[in-house]
Amino acid sequence: MPRIERSATVEWEGTVARGQGTISADTGAFGALPFTLPSRIGDPEGKTSPEELLAAATAGCFTMSLGSELARDGSPPERLEVHCKIVMDEVEGEGHQIVGAELTVRVDGPEVADETVERADAGCPFSTLLRKAGASVTVSRA
Repeated sequence: MPRIERSATVEWEGTVARGQGTISADTGAFGALPFTLPSRIGDPEGKTSPEELLAAATAGCFTMSLGSELARDGSPPERLEVHCKIVMDEVEGEGHQIVGAELTVRVDGPEVADETVERADAGCPFSTLLRKAGASVTVSRA
């Protein structure tokens, strides 16, 4: 697989506590997604956060990995649904850290073996990244 590079741009105005910003994909796939400190730590009020974008990226990565593993096994799914919750918490002496990712998988189609899910998890670069950073990654089925 070739080297993959993607980028995004953040624009921010004001202080962290009272300011606001936008996140845009440099590809144009999404633009000017609003975010603020309150949307990050409290009620999102229709805005996003870096953690929500990480959850989306992790779910997308795992979905593609699982779909590939199922196709390799000769049982491509009719439909996959993967939900990811990213957990950030205070870590003593280190501040706020991403401490976990909880993936919930729903597969419409043939039964999926545990080994297939494990291979998909191992083959997902985002799961690997999170584990290397010390976060737990759990996968369960809906």
